[in-house]
Amino acid sequence: MTEERTGSEVTAFQKILRGRRSIRRYLPAPVDPEKIRACLEAALLAPSAHNAQPWRFVVVDDPELKRRLTAAAFTGIYSGSKFAALAPVILVLLARLDRVADRLGSKLQGVPFHFLDIGIAGEHIVLQAEELGLATCWMGWFNYRKVRKVLGIPRKYKVVAMMPIGYAEKRPNREPPRKTFEEVVTFNGVERE
Repeated sequence: MTEERTGSEVTAFQKILRGRRSIRRYLPAPVDPEKIRACLEAALLAPSAHNAQPWRFVVVDDPELKRRLTAAAFTGIYSGSKFAALAPVILVLLARLDRVADRLGSKLQGVPFHFLDIGIAGEHIVLQAEELGLATCWMGWFNYRKVRKVLGIPRKYKVVAMMPIGYAEKRPNREPPRKTFEEVVTFNGVERE
C-alpha cells in the first residue's frame, strides 16, 4: 500500500463502516421481514474455514417467545444487556461444532475457527443492516445456558452471540475514538516494543 486515503475519497462502503454504531435504544416499530432476510442472505455470503459454513441463525420475532428469551437471558449479572429486549427482533448466532475444519483447527492450530467464521458472517449482517437503515448490537453478555434452554437448541450447536435488530431510537453523532493507522499497522513484520 503506497498511498493513504484522504477524507475526500470516502467511498459509499466506508460511509457504512463509519456510520455503524452499537445501538442500545430501539423503537418498537416492526422490521420488514424482507430486510431481515436480506441481512441473513448477506451472512450466507461470508467466507468460512474450509467452506464449512458452520453458522446457524435463529430469528426471534414472536413477541411472546422474545419476552421469554430476553427475560431468561438478561437476568442477574446479565441484566445490563436487557436493553436488547426492546428491539423487535433478536437474532441468535450459533455454530455447528461437528465440522472437521473446526475440530482440526482447534486441535492443530489452537484456533477455534467457528468463532472466526461466525464473526465474519455476523459482521456481514451488521453491515447489511446498516445499509438498510437498521440498528444492531453485537452481544456476548447473556446467559448462554438459558438461551439454549428457552430455544431448545441441540448440543451440536454452540450459542456464540445474540444481536438485537431494529430501528434506533437515536443514533450517536460522534464517532468513538479509534487508534490511528500508524498505531495498529506495520508492514513486513512487527515492531518490538
